Amino acid sequence: MAEATPPWTRVFLRCSTEEICVEHTPTGIAAIFSRPCPPGESENEDAAGLVVLEGGRAVLAVADGAGGQPSGEEAAALALGAVVRHASAVTPEESLASAILAGLDEANRAVIGMGVGAATTLALVGIEADLVRPYHAGDSEVLITGQRGKLKLQTLSHSPTGYAVEAGLLDAEDALAHEERHLVTNLVGSEDMRIDIGPVVRLRPRDTLVVGSDGLFDNVTAGEIAERIRTGPLDEAARKLATLAVGRMSEARPGEPHKPDDLTFILYRHR
Repeated sequence: MAEATPPWTRVFLRCSTEEICVEHTPTGIAAIFSRPCPPGESENEDAAGLVVLEGGRAVLAVADGAGGQPSGEEAAALALGAVVRHASAVTPEESLASAILAGLDEANRAVIGMGVGAATTLALVGIEADLVRPYHAGDSEVLITGQRGKLKLQTLSHSPTGYAVEAGLLDAEDALAHEERHLVTNLVGSEDMRIDIGPVVRLRPRDTLVVGSDGLFDNVTAGEIAERIRTGPLDEAARKLATLAVGRMSEARPGEPHKPDDLTFILYRHR
């Protein structure tokens, strides 16, 4: 008798190989990239995860251990692992949103339970066929663009500069050079952590989304991201995005953002 096919497959990545990892799902394709802060000699405190479920459902997640606080690498892995476990256990009859929220709650308790003051950001999306909903805490972000480059969604960075941009007090590009850009006001690992739950967005064929750490969003504008990911093979789009971000981290140039950091992102394109 043939062995039964498991109800889900899981990919859990903490990679620093600078390779583009491509994974196919029933409803789309994902490209995953992660590397430590240039020149690449430090530990990578980012983590990325992909869970593919039956029924056209999936979860894409990125965590970024808080710099300047202890055990950021472990905090990111713990938080992401909690989300992956809960998402992986969902049956076709169960709510994906409920599993994600339970995973986020466990993630917060796990990081607090480390007892060393560690913290991490966490950004993820739940995908159900052509419907996507973002969830996040911190300054890792989610962005969705159409094939023509129109931004359909961008989450709000939980930071003084993010709130200033939302309020219209600061231009988004000026925020990239602001002296308080590094400050984060909401993290997994805090008793008062909160999760921003975004709107449900219906993906059209060829729409592309990115879930990324601040290493991406602090070095590349939303418009530049959209322009590089909206068309072409997804692995090539990921390579272009990584090359631009790493180049800006590696060398400061007048008029361009420059914030060396670990870099992790997942691109997903709906079929």
